[in-house]
Amino acid sequence: MAKMRLRKGDRVYIISGKDKGREGKVLRRDIARELIVVENVNVVTKSARPTQKNPRGGRLKMEAPIHSDKAMLVCPSCGRPTRVGRAFLDSGAKVRVCKKCGEIVDKA
Repeated sequence: MAKMRLRKGDRVYIISGKDKGREGKVLRRDIARELIVVENVNVVTKSARPTQKNPRGGRLKMEAPIHSDKAMLVCPSCGRPTRVGRAFLDSGAKVRVCKKCGEIVDKA
């Protein structure tokens, strides 16, 4: 199983599927199944029964999970979709690195 290099709050670019070319923020991730939920990507309609929380019920629009391999991290410094590398600082801390510009994305 490959290691998931995307995190909650990351800005990602969708590279395949019906939402190819769209960008959004990672809302949730399922590490065991390698799935992520991205805002305004893979929006589906779900029928809901009336409940105390939602007394009218009806059809709800919500984001469904997609596989993490369909998304690439958007580098905060260069603004382009990129692969994610790993590097160690002099202090021994592991960080995520942009493969295109070499800048540190954040601490891993």
